Amino acid sequence: MSVPTTPRRALMTTVLASQALRGVGYGLLAVQLGAVLRGRGLDPTEVGLVLAAIVAGSALASLALGRWGDRVGRARCYGLLYVALAAGGFVLAAGWPLWLLAVVALSGALSTEVVESGPFTTVEQVVLASTAAPQATITRGFGVYNAVATLAGAAGALLGTLPASGRLLGGTLVVVGTGGAMLATRLAALGIEAPRPQGAAARPLASSRGVVVRLAALFAVDSLAGGLVVQAYVAYWLGVRYGASTAVIGAVFAVMGLLQAGSFLAAPLIAARVGLLATMVFTHLPSNLLLAAVPFAPNLNVAIALLLARTCLSQMDVPTRQAYVMALVPPAERTPAAAVTNTARYVTRPVGPALAGLLQPLGLALPLVLAGTAKSAYDLALWRLFRPVPLPTRTATSGGAP
Repeated sequence: MSVPTTPRRALMTTVLASQALRGVGYGLLAVQLGAVLRGRGLDPTEVGLVLAAIVAGSALASLALGRWGDRVGRARCYGLLYVALAAGGFVLAAGWPLWLLAVVALSGALSTEVVESGPFTTVEQVVLASTAAPQATITRGFGVYNAVATLAGAAGALLGTLPASGRLLGGTLVVVGTGGAMLATRLAALGIEAPRPQGAAARPLASSRGVVVRLAALFAVDSLAGGLVVQAYVAYWLGVRYGASTAVIGAVFAVMGLLQAGSFLAAPLIAARVGLLATMVFTHLPSNLLLAAVPFAPNLNVAIALLLARTCLSQMDVPTRQAYVMALVPPAERTPAAAVTNTARYVTRPVGPALAGLLQPLGLALPLVLAGTAKSAYDLALWRLFRPVPLPTRTATSGGAP
């Protein structure tokens, strides 16, 4: 039975509005959180503890959603996450104690990532797949969803160029949390809840356990390798290797953000022709080869050209990966599948920057080469393991979606 067009559009509009609102808040948080905490006298160790709590919260909350989210209710969990986000804003705005901010961070509501931002993404990934739309339409929805996150995050980062202020940061998060909670009530009215499975199917992961575990292991490797070359490290490397100024680096990163948003929109068009898995692998693989080539650039202009070329391809796997996971597992197991695969990425990514620091004495360019090599190996393993696995022919339904 097909989903009526109007409710489907209402669902998509609501999720995109929520994503845009949260992207602005997270973009601002990424820029100003460290400065706000330093301004309150926190030493590097204490700042690190807060950031660790944010990372741990993303992982713990996603796992909790996978285990109990469908029982508690997707819309209810979504709303509670926004309430927690507003609470974090109050803590920052009021200058309340560090331990209280860390407790709020453990809820998973705070994030410095605008794309794939913790438990919110887990819920939204399932919701976007919970219509009876054709697979191409669902994949296109994921592309728009990630493009909105990127552009909204850029707007938040621009807001972050204002003087760092706990009141600005906290107040923005309160507004975002309040608005998001209101949008969550709208999602509840659109019927996004999962059907009630019975018997063995009531386990969080039943028939798809093996598939999800293999995907999670591969995604963990990819995320760890990606952590070796976070933007902060790339900026540092460009400055040390070529003497690039912050103005040049800022302009390059701005262009990269626009290219990234464009790639999110282009990925579904490619997937419609060659399939989700092929798009994931054969756009990601050349981007990783370009990444491994960056350290061998003879000058700054060539290095920038390689980075921009890589950006055109490197993020096309994000919307297709999200759609692929949802298409591969039964509707009743989508929430735990999204939770497990997303958590695998959240847990391993923070290891990358620390490993990059340890590798620097062996060679400043080594993290880039190692990241490109490891991510290429991930692509080849993904293709080898999942090429023989057919996607179910059913349309993407969830039962309970409008």
